[in-house]
Amino acid sequence: MRPMAIRLSRLSPRVRRLYCMPGSQPLRCFSSDHAPNPEDTPAESSPVPVSSTTNASDTQGHTDSNIPLSKSSNHHNLASFLQYAKRTGLGQETTIFVGTHYEYTVSSLLAAYGFSLNRVGGQHDFGIDLLGTWSVPTAERPLRVIVQCKAIQNTRPHLIRELEGAFVGAPVGWRGSEVFGVLVASKIATKGTRDALARSRWPLVFIGCSREGKVEQLLWNHRAEQEGLQGLGVAKRHSPEGGEQLVLTHKGKHLPLKKVEGSPGTSSDAEQGEVSESIDRKDDSA
Repeated sequence: MRPMAIRLSRLSPRVRRLYCMPGSQPLRCFSSDHAPNPEDTPAESSPVPVSSTTNASDTQGHTDSNIPLSKSSNHHNLASFLQYAKRTGLGQETTIFVGTHYEYTVSSLLAAYGFSLNRVGGQHDFGIDLLGTWSVPTAERPLRVIVQCKAIQNTRPHLIRELEGAFVGAPVGWRGSEVFGVLVASKIATKGTRDALARSRWPLVFIGCSREGKVEQLLWNHRAEQEGLQGLGVAKRHSPEGGEQLVLTHKGKHLPLKKVEGSPGTSSDAEQGEVSESIDRKDDSA
C-alpha cells in the first residue's frame, strides 16, 4: 500500500470506500494519477453473479409479484410512462413527471450494475421508490435493497436520515438484517452527506446519477462493507460513447456492465477490455 494510502486510511476510519468521477466535487483522496497503470492491470472481467431467484423486474420491465408495486396501472417502465404522459398531457416540468421519469431512468441504468429493481410506492411507503436486489460477487446471494430517488434536490444530510427512516416502512421480505439502503440523487454528495453516510449504523450506499442517466459517483459506508461489499471496488474507464464511466471491480477485475436495452452507457464484454483506470479513493474528512 502506498504511504499516502496509509495516511488517508488512518484519517478516515469510518468511510472505507468513497469513489467519484474526476471533476466532481473535490475530495481529499487519491487522484486518478495514483491509479495503477492500465497496461499492468489484467483486462479480464469477473462476471456479476446471476441468481435463479430474484424478486424484481427483468430488463424488459416485467415485474415479479413478490414485490409490492406502485398502485399505478398506467405504466410499468420508462417507455410506457412517456406514452402515458403524452396521452394525458402531463407536463415535463411537473414534479410528477420529473420524479417518475427519474425513477424509471435509475431502475433501467442500475440494471447494468447488477441491480434488479421494481418501482413501488403509494401511501405510507416511507419514501421508498424502488425495491429489489443487487447481485455482487462479494455476497453469496443477492443483497436486498430499498432505494430512494431524488431528482431535483441538492444532497443534504437530512436525506440520509430519511433513508434510515425508510427501513421502518420496508415491506415484508425487506426487513431485518442484510438489507441495504440506497440513495440515488441527481447531484453528487456534499461533505455533510458523506459524513452522515459514514456515521450511519445502517448499511448505506449513495449513487450520484444524472437525470440524463450517467453514474457519476458511488459511495458506501463501512457497515455496507461488513454486510457484503467487502472486496468490491470501483474503476473508471473510457466509454465507447465518449467520456468516462464508472464500473465495479472485484479482485482487480472489472465487472462488465450488463447490456440493458434502453440503458445508456453500457457496452459489450469485449469493449470492457478497453483502457480503464482504477480509482481507490478514501475520504479523510470523516
